[in-house]
Amino acid sequence: MLKFTKMQGLGNDYVYMDAIHQKIENESSLAQFVSNRHFGIGSDGLILICKSDVADFKMKMYNADGSQAEMCGNGIRCVGKFVYDKGLTNKKQVTIETLAGIKTLNLNIVEGKVETVKVDMGKPILEPTEIPVKTTQKPVKSLKLNAKDREFEFACVSMGNPHAITKVEDVKNFDVAKYGSVIEIDPIFPNKTNVEFIEIVDKNNIKMRVWERGAGETLACGTGACASVVACNIQELTNRHVYVELLRRNFRN
Repeated sequence: MLKFTKMQGLGNDYVYMDAIHQKIENESSLAQFVSNRHFGIGSDGLILICKSDVADFKMKMYNADGSQAEMCGNGIRCVGKFVYDKGLTNKKQVTIETLAGIKTLNLNIVEGKVETVKVDMGKPILEPTEIPVKTTQKPVKSLKLNAKDREFEFACVSMGNPHAITKVEDVKNFDVAKYGSVIEIDPIFPNKTNVEFIEIVDKNNIKMRVWERGAGETLACGTGACASVVACNIQELTNRHVYVELLRRNFRN
């Protein structure tokens, strides 16, 4: 029997398991099973909290399709609440090892429980080979790709995981699944990619929907929100401080 906790950040939901005090086997297959919204628990993926030799804890993240991902902004915030509320730490600043490096969390404690978590997402990566994306553009801010019946122009950014961001006119009514599923697996992205469709409201506000690699459309994506703001900045579409409206609620970067 495995103990688990279901948590969500802005509607971006995962199943969390303590892999320090219980043995987790067949992690990829387990992720597929628990993520199934009809026959499992239902989630965007599985996140394991593990021991680390270089940080307070290690986060292992699996997408709903069983593939392992480098980083998840909403997921790591929930890890912060998990380790404090479950008594695994009494620190208000916690370091977490991920495949995208060590991230630092600042926990806001209210009446003995974590109410909010702030995470330092680190510097965006714009070098094409490190995103990765097969192009000679540096930075990648006007990459043209065809998907189904239309052409898109992308900016590409890594926040420890790959993102391709494109502008659309009406994001609310845009067919994210139709195009996101094709762009995710385009050969130009060696490790596949997360795809953000954004609508520019004004210089301080954008709307975003996301097709996540290995999970499909999700209600929110923290790394995607950050990547979208970076993309808007390198394309000179917005100011540096931007509100990002997701399907769940507003998220400020």
